[in-house]
Amino acid sequence: MKASQKPKFSRILLKLSGESLGDSNGMGISPEAVRHMAKQVCEVRNLHVQVVVVVGGGNIFRGVQGSEGGIERATGDYMGMLATVINALALQDALEKLGCPTRVMSAIAMAQVAEPFIRRRAVRHLEKGRVVIFGGGTGNPYFSTDTAAALRANEMGAEVILKATKVDGIYDSDPKKNPNAKRFNEISYLDALQRQLKVMDSTAFSLCMDNKMPIIVFDFSKPHNLRSVVLGGKIGTLVS
Repeated sequence: MKASQKPKFSRILLKLSGESLGDSNGMGISPEAVRHMAKQVCEVRNLHVQVVVVVGGGNIFRGVQGSEGGIERATGDYMGMLATVINALALQDALEKLGCPTRVMSAIAMAQVAEPFIRRRAVRHLEKGRVVIFGGGTGNPYFSTDTAAALRANEMGAEVILKATKVDGIYDSDPKKNPNAKRFNEISYLDALQRQLKVMDSTAFSLCMDNKMPIIVFDFSKPHNLRSVVLGGKIGTLVS
């Protein structure tokens, strides 16, 4: 590894949305999309960076949408948490096929498919070079997987949350609707909150702000972008 190739971070938390594992409409599980993700994660792990992944479940089920359709909110949220475990297993399978040792840990006990989340055990897996994927959100209804990412990043002592999206950072308005939307290279937590920029939901965002956990929002659809971020490349938007 060249001197210039030294990673900027030694332990990261990667937040993936459920939709990013889906097809072009963000639904179901696309083997191609999952393989693309796994390749990028493996690339970073091979730089001897410890990787924690929190994955969403929106490609399969969203608790909020379920409750709008008449399902009780807490029940809908538990269904969404189960969806995140399905996604975690899909990602684990793709990573293991690339020779990347992995552990899935779930906030909801399901001993046959995943280990229960125990912080010290998770840290030990990281120290042994395993990628740790957290499923089941926080294990509680009414909390999003963004909040789970913020919580786990702080618990695991990650240096940064890398939020994978389909856009190349945070804009002052929707770049798909407004061609003149301005992209931020850096923005403060307070500024992002006041402008009501949808970086994460307010609970997750407050947790990051209170604990000074930096967030980098970047485009995960481009090959090698995760590696570039970890190596300190000027990619995406830094919230700090």
